[in-house]
Amino acid sequence: MSPRAEGVRAGYAEMPTAIHTWVTDVLGSPVVSTQEMTGGMSPGCATRLRCADGRRVFVKAVGTPLNPVTPSMFRREIAALNLLGSHPLWAGLLASYDDGDWVGLLLEDVEGANPDLADDDTMGVLLDATEDLGALLRERVPSPDVEALGLLDFRDVVTNWAASFDEVSRLEEVPVPRWVRDDLDGWQARVAGLAAHDCPRLQHWDIREDNLVQRPDGSLVFVDWGQALVGPAWIDPLLARLERAEDPWFDTSLGSSPALVAAGDDTLNAWLVGFATMLAVRTVTAVDIGLPTLAAFRRSESARMFSAAARRLDLGPRAARA
Repeated sequence: MSPRAEGVRAGYAEMPTAIHTWVTDVLGSPVVSTQEMTGGMSPGCATRLRCADGRRVFVKAVGTPLNPVTPSMFRREIAALNLLGSHPLWAGLLASYDDGDWVGLLLEDVEGANPDLADDDTMGVLLDATEDLGALLRERVPSPDVEALGLLDFRDVVTNWAASFDEVSRLEEVPVPRWVRDDLDGWQARVAGLAAHDCPRLQHWDIREDNLVQRPDGSLVFVDWGQALVGPAWIDPLLARLERAEDPWFDTSLGSSPALVAAGDDTLNAWLVGFATMLAVRTVTAVDIGLPTLAAFRRSESARMFSAAARRLDLGPRAARA
């Protein structure tokens, strides 16, 4: 099964000499084989390396010539992983590189593949692992400093989502269903209200099948921390369930998370509509340099979130398909 988020990546051989030299210097042994990975939207490499001495590592690298924004995400991932240290729940950072244009990470190579989250047992493993991750993040980073670490702030994110409703009113081509257009001011206010939530916790904020590796023993590893965010405790439990947002299973599963129960249906519905609206707006306004599949991914994810929200609001099948 291919992940829904799958971009077009440059290979390790296409990385600049400076990246190759850095990798060899850090590892102390030349690279003798590579295995390019798929999944995710970075235009840079994501490559398993095997060295002459038998060592295996994972390298990811990107530069401003490929995309002007992605290097900042890699810097955020470096900050998050330096903060977290090592643990089996994520791939540990071995070394990092940053020359101002190109950014690279050498990570532990985790044996395994992306999980099949359509499988009930595997999804159960993910929900348990997400709870374990939340407890561990609270323990290791009890008071995350957004500005000092360069992390995303949930309050800024949802404030920007709320602003996207202005674009919906301005641009008829934004793929937003009629039931949202008929109440733009109301939905904008509900989404803006999410910024009032207490935001004390470090969150992964990008839990998807392509950002997970399942080991041969069935355990899961959370990778790609470039969206690391400080926000409410219910964020990662919600994201872990989004792979099945279009399924009524999603609604039932929310009750298994104390944080999601505490957040309440109004909060979760506003989040779904805010997320979906932001994605829909960006399908027609964003300029995605080096990311040819991102617009289609945004469109499909937006449609899934609107469908989930319509179902949860009991708006009927026509609204869910709009």
